[in-house]
Amino acid sequence: MIEFESLPVLTDPVMIAAFEGWNDAGEAASSTITHLREVWQAEPLTELDSEEYYDYQVNRPHISVDESGVRQLDWPSTQIFIARVPLFPRDIVLVQGIEPNMKWQQFTREILGLAAELDVTMVVTVAALLSDSPHTRPVPVTGSTSDAQLAADLNLEPSSYEGPTGIVGVLQEACDRFGIPAVSLWGAIPHYVGQPPCPKGTLALVRKIEDILDIPVPLGDLVEEARAWEIGVDESPRTMRKLPTMFVNSSRPGTRQIFPRQPEKRSPRNSSVICAAADPPRSALLQQFEKRVHSPSAVVQPGGT
Repeated sequence: MIEFESLPVLTDPVMIAAFEGWNDAGEAASSTITHLREVWQAEPLTELDSEEYYDYQVNRPHISVDESGVRQLDWPSTQIFIARVPLFPRDIVLVQGIEPNMKWQQFTREILGLAAELDVTMVVTVAALLSDSPHTRPVPVTGSTSDAQLAADLNLEPSSYEGPTGIVGVLQEACDRFGIPAVSLWGAIPHYVGQPPCPKGTLALVRKIEDILDIPVPLGDLVEEARAWEIGVDESPRTMRKLPTMFVNSSRPGTRQIFPRQPEKRSPRNSSVICAAADPPRSALLQQFEKRVHSPSAVVQPGGT
């Protein structure tokens, strides 16, 4: 367990968490935390003991060499950062790591124990799954909560999902059990381009966090990176071969016509959203894809949902 001699005093803090692995298609969710860390200049607070939670044959340590030729060994871990956002009345606790290989209940207790020590008043989990959305459309992001007050304030609903879950589902259930207000966000990444990176998915998740927390987030290069990613998908012969038949214009034999692009529409903060939740959403668009998402063959490593 994490032990502290002293902890920073935070103002009405919100915890935002994402984990690489099953809940992170295209690494869109973990890249969201990376982006927030950079634009908010978050400072490291602590990290969980990797020996407790990771199988190093599954999540191997990584060796890198810096510009001076010094070799460095990085172990898989879950890290916690603190961000004090200018002109925002709340501090932010960012949790970024890899879905643990073992001791999930202890892992969850440790995360929420730290949240209690820091007086966290709200938890937002960020995740991404493979879906049948076309890459030419804005990436759908759905959200849900089991907290009645948040549901009323943000016009969210509980999830009706039943089935296998990842660490974000376990964390959301624990928040509900211990009375911590929590929101779960899921981005729907096109399954035929599910390999990382997916800046368009990251951009959509960042904008949803803006809406949920009513906080401006600097986008930096994300908009241009998302546009370049989309152009790259358009021009990739491999992508065109993988496009499902539902994206093909059957009226023109021998040709493929991708769904036409639509401008992204920013929803007002309290607009209606389709529920997603601690687990993958069950909207009409995504429901047909759940079996594929939860099939072992659909898991992308790292970053599969």
